[in-house]
Amino acid sequence: MAQYAIATDLNRCVGCLACSVACKVANSVPIGSYWNKVLRVGPNLSKDGTGHFPDVEMYYLPLQCQHCADPECVKVCPTGASRKLEDGTVQIDKSKCIGCQFCAMSCPYNVRYLNEEERVVEKCTLCEQKIAQGELPQCVTQCGGRARFFGDLMQGIENFEGPGDYSALDGGKGYEDVYGARVKLGDYVETFEQSDVHRLLNVGNNPSFVYILRNRTWQGGE
Repeated sequence: MAQYAIATDLNRCVGCLACSVACKVANSVPIGSYWNKVLRVGPNLSKDGTGHFPDVEMYYLPLQCQHCADPECVKVCPTGASRKLEDGTVQIDKSKCIGCQFCAMSCPYNVRYLNEEERVVEKCTLCEQKIAQGELPQCVTQCGGRARFFGDLMQGIENFEGPGDYSALDGGKGYEDVYGARVKLGDYVETFEQSDVHRLLNVGNNPSFVYILRNRTWQGGE
């Protein structure tokens, strides 16, 4: 069984919100609702607590469904609308959803919402319509800081892929060439230690998304 996820290098994230905008466009997310949010963490004092501006820490934290290994939302769904697929993603069958919002209340990350018009719960699908065709999620493709990478956790995050650098392509540079180009996280980002790899707060759900943060104080687990 696979476990698809996104790894984000927070040292590269510039808080441009391109991921949020791209997600709304690709998935027709209603105005006022978001499948992908970007939070600002800080500014806070540096690690030793003695810093003064500009010696402070700050970073941006993209937040969306974590497609957990043991999702709480699936456990509480009374109709089986929320389910975990063989690729590890957590999806919603709208034909079974009754809009009770038990899943939204059980989510530790508050990333589900009720579509008032359709009366069903919605969230990030990890662009299942795209990954099924071998494409990257739209938020990964459109990342302004080239900080996001997509892949299977079972293959290691070093093998996660992001959009390639079109200027380095040999030969044709048509749409298909550029759109299909890929780089691996392990070959592209700055070196990191295992202690630099983090996940959001785990309440027994085992979130799958990975965040890399160097030389900053991780606060996403609080």
